Amino acid sequence: MMAAEGEDPRYGGLGPSPLAILDKVRKPRPAARPGERCDMCGVDIADEHSHVVNLDDRALMCTCRPCALLFSNEGAARGRFRAVPERWEVLSDFQLSAGQWESLQVPVSVAFFFENSTMEQVAAFYPSPAGATESLLALDTWTEIASANPELSTLTPDVEALLVRVGADREAEGYIVPIDACYELVGLLRKHWKGFDGGTEAHAALDDFFARARERASPTRR
Repeated sequence: MMAAEGEDPRYGGLGPSPLAILDKVRKPRPAARPGERCDMCGVDIADEHSHVVNLDDRALMCTCRPCALLFSNEGAARGRFRAVPERWEVLSDFQLSAGQWESLQVPVSVAFFFENSTMEQVAAFYPSPAGATESLLALDTWTEIASANPELSTLTPDVEALLVRVGADREAEGYIVPIDACYELVGLLRKHWKGFDGGTEAHAALDDFFARARERASPTRR
C-alpha cells in the first residue's frame, strides 16, 4: 500500500515525516485563536498542550505532541526551536539568603530565572501588572545561588526555569519548572492584579498556583 502524500514510507505510512512537518512550518496558515491549533502543523489541539520555544524571538508556540517531540532533541532544526519539557521538581533543601534576594531588587515575592542561550547569561523576571518584568541579575549573585544549589546545573537553557517564592518569614522555596509554567503564572497574576501589591484575588491565585506546584513537583535529590 502506498503512503499518502506527506507521509514517509519508511514509517509505514503511519504519520508525516519530519521533513513534511518542517515543510508545513514554512507554509502560511489561516489565522486561528491561540491554543486552538498547533502553530506548526495546524492540527486541532486540546486546552492542555505542549509548547515549543522559538529562540529567534523568544516566543512560546502552542504545539501538538508529535511536533513537540520533533524538537525535544538538542540541535533539532539547527537549534532554532526547542521543546518545553514537563519536569516539575521541588528543591528540598533550597538555599537562598535574604541578602541574595535583596540584591535582586524584586518588588514582589516571586521571581523566575532561566538561561538565555542566545545571550549566554541567566535572566531574572518577576510578575507585574505589565506582565513579566526583567530584574538586573548580577553574575556573582547567580553564581552564589547556583553553587549553593547544585541541582540548578541540570536546568535546560531557554525552556526550564528556577521558580522562587519568598514568604513573609523570608524563607524561600524553589522549584525547577517548565518555562511555560512561569508565563502561565505571570498571566494569571496580571489577570487578577489590583492596586499596588496585587490585591486579594492575585494573592489567592498565587497561593493556589504554588499549592498545585507542591502537589505536582517531585523532590530533587542531590
